[in-house]
Amino acid sequence: MRAAIERAHAAFEPWRSTPMAERAAILGRAADAFASRSRELAEIIRTEMGKPLAQGVAEAEFSSEIIHYYADNAERFLADEVLEVRTGVDARIRKSAQGVILGIMPWNFPYYQVARFAFPNLMLGNTVLLKHAPQCPWSATVIAEILEEAGLPAGAYENIFATNDQIGEIVIPDPRVRGVSLTGSERAGAAVAEIAGRHLKKVVLELGGSDPFVVLSTDDMDAVVEAAVETRMENSGQSCNASKRFIVVDELYDEFSTKLAEAVTALEVGGPEDEDALVGPLSSQAAADRLREQTASALAEGAQVLAGELGESGDTRVRPALLGGVTDDMEAYREELFGPVGTVYRAKDVDDAVRIANDTPFGLGSRLWCTDPELALAVADRLDAGMVSINGAGSEDYDMPFGGTKRSGFGRELGPHGMEEFMNKKLIVG
Repeated sequence: MRAAIERAHAAFEPWRSTPMAERAAILGRAADAFASRSRELAEIIRTEMGKPLAQGVAEAEFSSEIIHYYADNAERFLADEVLEVRTGVDARIRKSAQGVILGIMPWNFPYYQVARFAFPNLMLGNTVLLKHAPQCPWSATVIAEILEEAGLPAGAYENIFATNDQIGEIVIPDPRVRGVSLTGSERAGAAVAEIAGRHLKKVVLELGGSDPFVVLSTDDMDAVVEAAVETRMENSGQSCNASKRFIVVDELYDEFSTKLAEAVTALEVGGPEDEDALVGPLSSQAAADRLREQTASALAEGAQVLAGELGESGDTRVRPALLGGVTDDMEAYREELFGPVGTVYRAKDVDDAVRIANDTPFGLGSRLWCTDPELALAVADRLDAGMVSINGAGSEDYDMPFGGTKRSGFGRELGPHGMEEFMNKKLIVG
């Protein structure tokens, strides 16, 4: 670990001094490799964490788009910001790299998560230490190989197979490491933030979510239900910003819950060999067992099954399900269900829907359906989340910031903001 830190530190000055056009060319070649090798890359993560092949191909291709976005726009993002100051002197913000940045990445999107952290930092001129999830050694290795083949200088991107103890005892405390970005669980985020805080290191945390899907009004309930299924079940339900709680006003609840239950019941769980499955196996037996334990606990506390079958044991393929009757005295009310299980809530009115939506320790994303544009914006302003999508508008793309609030973490990735978290914004006055 110390040798890897030294290599990344030694590479920093030469890398940040490399002309921006040259950095962009190197990363552009890496982006092209993600696109041209998308099926191969998808096969790797299907083996590692069970992602259906078509979704793996889409993830690799989206990673390519993210990398190209930063390579193509970095010069504009990094241009000096000229300030208007009362003395009339020339005052500007010079945006520059800081040094070695540690990334701790999760298993659920093995390429996308790395792309949105590592590549804006590399384009800025930082060097990267990348600790991937323990179950993703193959994809982690291939990412490093792609960068090497693209011409990235040795040391600028160090793939480290580190233990949690090594990260906490060696890597974060090292003064050459200037910041840490983690995407993962609340527990991991709290542990990393505690260590980083003791050593005065900045952290970016993208943690869990229990995103609300709020339905106030609609002219097309079938489209709303289709969107609900897609956002809950994609990646087998293993997305931090998936809609997990469906909150529907009283007059629409029966129609929505009936149609959603029918759609969930009709879903098939694919195996690793099914290329186009929406729902495949969960990432591990432990993940499947944990989800089954959570749902069993909810049922024991009085929740009802609206759709699906909730067995107490089985393999990694968990049947999609829908729960109703979850109340605020149940553990499931505030837990994150990380898999293809959603919960439905009846709200008395708009205010009650907002109350339920915000009554969670998380604050990552949210989705809102409303035919009144003025009301939709007013409710969006009241939702305590980092992101709000109205009427199906996409809130996740390479040019829009991604991040949350409350126990979902802090900091932003993607968009111009994704290049600013580990940036020195130096004031120059002359």
